[in-house]
This record gives sequence, structure tokens and C-alpha cells, in this order.
Amino acid sequence: MAHDIRHQGIVDSIDGQNVVVRITQSSACGGCQARNICRAAESKDKLVEVVCADAENLKVGQSVTVAGAESLGLKAVAFAFGLPLLLLMAALIVTLRFTGNEKVAAAVALGVLVPYYIVLLLTRNRIKRDFIFRLLQ
Repeated sequence: MAHDIRHQGIVDSIDGQNVVVRITQSSACGGCQARNICRAAESKDKLVEVVCADAENLKVGQSVTVAGAESLGLKAVAFAFGLPLLLLMAALIVTLRFTGNEKVAAAVALGVLVPYYIVLLLTRNRIKRDFIFRLLQ
């Protein structure tokens, strides 16, 4: 598809049709010559679980490309940053308007995030079904 996000990865494990792929994400300056002495350069390993019908053709250690729709990235950003920011700001403004106390408003605004993340944790399996990745070989 034209609007895919693609990452190179290595097959970490295979369990039936479930394939776990290890993706190393590097910062934008990962290719810079000064990355060894610069503290800004960083990389992280991410594990992505992919359901693959032809998993029997894959081997652990094999290089693959993981692809997902661009909309998945936008949805992930909305869940991780957008909705919490909106909840935080709304709670802050409403509480500040009714109480006039900044400390109380700040505490309530931060407290509103606790139920949000609990709901996110409890619905993670449902959310996981929406995030579908494909393997390209």
C-alpha cells in the first residue's frame, strides 16, 4: 500500500502463526559520524507481534519488513498523547473555573489521567485487535 509505515526487523520468535519481530528504532541522528560521542543519539528495541499465515516459511533471525497502515501511527499518537492532553486540559480548566484554586485544579487534572490509563490498560486486548501489522519479505 502507498500509505504504509515500514520498518526493517529481525524475527525474534515464532509460535504457530504469531511471529515476534524485533525492530531497532534509531534517533534521527543515528547515521551521523559523531553519534558515538554525542549523547543525543539513541536507539531502542521494540517487539512487534504479527499474525502471519505463512509463518512456517520464516526462521528466527531472518530479516523481514513489518508494515502497518499510516493511520495506525496516528491512532497510537492519539491514544498516547492527544486524548490524555485533552483530558488534562479540560479537567484543569473546569476545576480552576469552579474552585479558583490552582493547586486543586492541578491535582484534579493529574488525577483524571489515572482512570484514563486504567481504562487503557483494561481495554488493551481490544485495542490490540485494531493495530494490525503485516510481514513483507
